[in-house]
Amino acid sequence: MEPPTMNPVVEPLSWMLGTWLSDPPGAGTFPTLQPFQYLEEAYISHVGQPVLNFSFNAFHPDTRRPMHRECGFIRLKPDTNKVAFVSAQNTGIVEVEEGEVNGQELCITSHSIARMSFAKEPHVEQITRKFRLNSEGKLEQTVSMATTTQPMTQHLHITYKKVTP
Repeated sequence: MEPPTMNPVVEPLSWMLGTWLSDPPGAGTFPTLQPFQYLEEAYISHVGQPVLNFSFNAFHPDTRRPMHRECGFIRLKPDTNKVAFVSAQNTGIVEVEEGEVNGQELCITSHSIARMSFAKEPHVEQITRKFRLNSEGKLEQTVSMATTTQPMTQHLHITYKKVTP
């Protein structure tokens, strides 16, 4: 079976496609947490629709036990550089982030965040993300967040090496 033809609407995001593995481990920090490291597999694909599909699967670097999980979709508003990022997370958070793609950089900020009724506090109130393809051909992701008790602070930074197209 031949792979589907990429929808031209999402062509500006084609640099994100592939299977990516953390290299080196990602770093997490936040004022209410002990600093930590994590491994992550990122899968970004398309099925010919005007949308990319993604999943991010984090693992403990020593035990390989599953940690954070999220999956969703990245859409571009046709004929613009406006992007929407829709994500569901295993922590019970569902979010919509919006922003822009400029070259090989995608910057997005939460537009709306919803959570399950029994999500632990403090609650996330805002998230920003930046994805960029660096000069070595590696994908970087930086996530910052604000909670009900903390202002906007960088939370995660990870660099991925591409392992499949």
